[in-house]
Amino acid sequence: MSKILIVEDDPFNIELFDLILKRLGNFDTVVTDNFEKIFEELSSGTINLIVMDISLDNTYYNKKKIDGIVLSRMIKDDEKFRDIPIIIVTAYAGDNDLNCILKESRADLCIKKPIINYHEFINLIKGYLR
Repeated sequence: MSKILIVEDDPFNIELFDLILKRLGNFDTVVTDNFEKIFEELSSGTINLIVMDISLDNTYYNKKKIDGIVLSRMIKDDEKFRDIPIIIVTAYAGDNDLNCILKESRADLCIKKPIINYHEFINLIKGYLR
């Protein structure tokens, strides 16, 4: 079973992503927005894909608050983790912004919230896990 790391800080979105990914996708999930825990999970070698929000209120590196763009870039810059697909999700971007976010974050995909078609979202994730 594929394991997905959900990097999110909003309780509603955490519950929604967890529900969608577990029930509809039959994925194993782990949820955290804690920097150390994220890299601990990645280092375990069990994470197959990351779903990450851009706005992270509780994620700090060296006592500095970082967002999903910076975090995604840090993951992609690490040769141990760069092949793990990252899907960035954001509610605060227009269509033109998505390409900029994608380029800056080095993520594999950037999509807008709210996610309305859950089955399409699951199929998108499955495509990255093949």
